[in-house]
Amino acid sequence: MSEKEAKKAEQQTILLVDDDTEIVETMRFALEGQGYRVLVARDGNQGLALAERDDPDLIVLDMMMPKRSGFLVLEKLRQTLKVPIKVIMVTGNEGNRHKAYAEMLGVDDYIRKPFAMDRLIGAVKKVLE
Repeated sequence: MSEKEAKKAEQQTILLVDDDTEIVETMRFALEGQGYRVLVARDGNQGLALAERDDPDLIVLDMMMPKRSGFLVLEKLRQTLKVPIKVIMVTGNEGNRHKAYAEMLGVDDYIRKPFAMDRLIGAVKKVLE
């Protein structure tokens, strides 16, 4: 990563919303290694609260979570935020109808688990360009 890319990344905040501790810690490590500021929410309600409070540049949002699914979080954010937020949805779900619904809600990328961290980092860089 160039010095210019690192400086730009340091100014950007990514909110990770996922209930799988191992995946969250792996994503956090990879993204912080790229210079991003990373916030973590362990369920949909906490993710919604952090998104509204901290105004992240990007949300990496799991589809299936306790308390409020990624879809419900995204629907609520689309209704309440004045500025559209960039979202990468991650899921272990193989169904194409879920992907279609995520795209209808305006996700910027859709990544199926398991995925390589290079895939996530590439998607984050592309979305935040």
